[in-house]
Amino acid sequence: MRQIPLPIAPQALPGFDNFVPGANAPALEHLRALAEAAGPGAPVYLWGPSGSGKTHLLRALADERLRQGGDVACFDATTPAPWTLPAGATLALIDDCHALDAARQHAAFALFVGAGVAQIVAAGRLPPVDLPVREDLRTRLGWGHVFALQPPGDTELAGVLRLHASTRGLRLGDEVVAYLLTRFERDPKHLLALFERLDAFALAEHRPQLTVPLLKRMLADPGEARCG
Repeated sequence: MRQIPLPIAPQALPGFDNFVPGANAPALEHLRALAEAAGPGAPVYLWGPSGSGKTHLLRALADERLRQGGDVACFDATTPAPWTLPAGATLALIDDCHALDAARQHAAFALFVGAGVAQIVAAGRLPPVDLPVREDLRTRLGWGHVFALQPPGDTELAGVLRLHASTRGLRLGDEVVAYLLTRFERDPKHLLALFERLDAFALAEHRPQLTVPLLKRMLADPGEARCG
C-alpha cells in the first residue's frame, strides 16, 4: 500500500492529557511528577525516532509549568547561540540534541553549568552515548533519567485519533480509523494533520459525520493540496 505524506496543519496544543502513552507510560508519569516538583532534580533525556512523542512531551511539560506560574526557556537546534536562561526560569528544555552544531553544543553545556534552580529536560533521536556532541555535554545529558520512547503502534495511533476527535465532540468510526492507518504515513503529526483537514472539510460541506467517502472526496478536491 502506498504511503502518502501529508502537510502538517494546525492542531490542538500538545498536552499530557492528549498524549496516548502506550509503551511510553513511564516517561509520561515521570514528566507529570516533574511538572509538580517544587525544585530541580536530575536532568531528563528523552530519545527515540521521529513520531515517538518527544516534542509533544516537552511541550506538554512546558505548558503545565507555565500554567502553574513558572517560567520556561526553550531551545533547539535552530535557536541562535549563545543561549540565555531568563532570570526566574524554573525549566529549561532542549530539543533536537542530535542536531546541535558546535556553537549550540557549547550553549547547551553552559546551561548545565549555570542553570541554577532550573530543571533541564532534553530530547533527541539518539541515546546519549550515540549523540554526535562534545563529550562533556554527552555525559551530562546521560547522567540523569533517560527514557527510550517507542513510536505508537496501531492501537496507540487509533487511540490518538479517537482522543483528538473526542475533544471536538466527534466520533471516528472503525472504518475511518482503519482507512487512515493503512493508507497514510504512520506518524501521529501527519495523521492528525489529515484529521484537521477532514474536520474542516466536513464543516464546510455541512456534513455532521466523518466518513471514508467524505475523506476520499476531500482528497480528490482540487482545492485540497496534497503530496502523493
